[in-house]
Amino acid sequence: MSFTLAIIGRPNVGKSTLFNRLVGKRLAIVDDTPGVTRDRREAEASISDLKFHILDTAGLEDATDDSIESRMRQQTEQAVIDADVALLLIDGRAGVTPTDSHFAHWLRAQNTPVILGVNKCEGQQAEAGIYEAYSLGLGDPIALSAEHGLGLEELYDALIPFRDAAEAEAAEDGDLLPLQDSGEEEDDESVLSSPLQLAIVGRPNAGKSTLVNRLLGEDRMLTGPEAGITRDAIATKWTWQGREIRLVDTAGLRRQARVQAKLEHLAVNDTFRAIQYAQVVVLVLDAEQPLEKQDLTIARKVVDEGRALIIAVNKWDSVKNRNEQMALIKDRLQTSLQQIRGVRVVTMSALTGKGVDRLLPTVFEIFDLWNTRVPTGALNRWLSAMLEAHPPPMGSHGKRLTIRYATQAKTRPPTFYLFSSTAGKLPDSYLRYLANGLRDDFGLDGIPIRIHTRSGKNPFA
Repeated sequence: MSFTLAIIGRPNVGKSTLFNRLVGKRLAIVDDTPGVTRDRREAEASISDLKFHILDTAGLEDATDDSIESRMRQQTEQAVIDADVALLLIDGRAGVTPTDSHFAHWLRAQNTPVILGVNKCEGQQAEAGIYEAYSLGLGDPIALSAEHGLGLEELYDALIPFRDAAEAEAAEDGDLLPLQDSGEEEDDESVLSSPLQLAIVGRPNAGKSTLVNRLLGEDRMLTGPEAGITRDAIATKWTWQGREIRLVDTAGLRRQARVQAKLEHLAVNDTFRAIQYAQVVVLVLDAEQPLEKQDLTIARKVVDEGRALIIAVNKWDSVKNRNEQMALIKDRLQTSLQQIRGVRVVTMSALTGKGVDRLLPTVFEIFDLWNTRVPTGALNRWLSAMLEAHPPPMGSHGKRLTIRYATQAKTRPPTFYLFSSTAGKLPDSYLRYLANGLRDDFGLDGIPIRIHTRSGKNPFA
């Protein structure tokens, strides 16, 4: 049983840098631009043997209207409520600002204990800021340098009481369990029992964050009419009908030619990394502008990574001629995404919730297909029938290409090897014929299939 630490403070004081330092990975996007972080990000962190849950939050700003800044502040305030302890971070070089004083006063009125941290203390310029920090009335400040890892020993000592309190509470409840991490690669059974990695991707303003909030049943992600609100890929763990899911909301992907700002490049790279680590990817479309060129580019990226793909057509309640629109979507999929046939399409309205209940059953259906393993005997009987129906074409040497046998090398996605004396010479059209046969005969529609050729050793070589 661990405790939860929320890192809060005004924009650009180094919250995300400290978050990455404590997590040990570059999970949060870091840039000199103020206000990079907008949604609160969660992860498991540690300092030496001290392990805890950590929340990275948006910069606190004194805004109470309907602006993005106001909605970001509401997310940060919720993080303070959810946390066992809050770390208020200020910039030691800039000293105590009126904004720091304002939110220190607000924190003193909350029930959550507060630790005061003064960041950017790697030089003498921060000495004045450390002494000014006493004026906030939050106890002795901890001098930190998130970028250089200074002051973590003092932070460790300050957090120990919260670890002890969490363990004492867990012991009373009888649910204190040791953390286990074997460090070994997971087999098929462990993958099926571990949380499903689900990423939500799409163009800006397609409704990805709204869909995530609808699935979670809470305003977990920052939403609004502005395009491009989400910047980081934000992961959230939750349970649906007894099955654990790690749900990742991502930044909207525009056409590469339109991505010019450094910050947007970082957000795009974060989204691509989320796709690489996902198992199932839901591509959210705007029903009024479905499957534009950028949507198809994202879909191809997902398929090329070997991930299971589902198309979620959002804002379906605004479509007037639904039969015509669905026919258009399926036609575009058939003509422009030929490498994967039978992609599942789910229509919905994330705002009202209509149709959203069909998404997760489809996710687990496609996940199970993505983990399909075909027995070697059945696979080779199928191969013999396919070769008899349509033998391989003639090779450049005037002899017919031969395929001896096939085997499935792995799942996720299903990957097959064909062993032939002429490996590498089978044309792509014949490999597509075999892939479509696998889809038809083993029910593998809607997932990527990879077929590789291998040649056996020549005993006379």
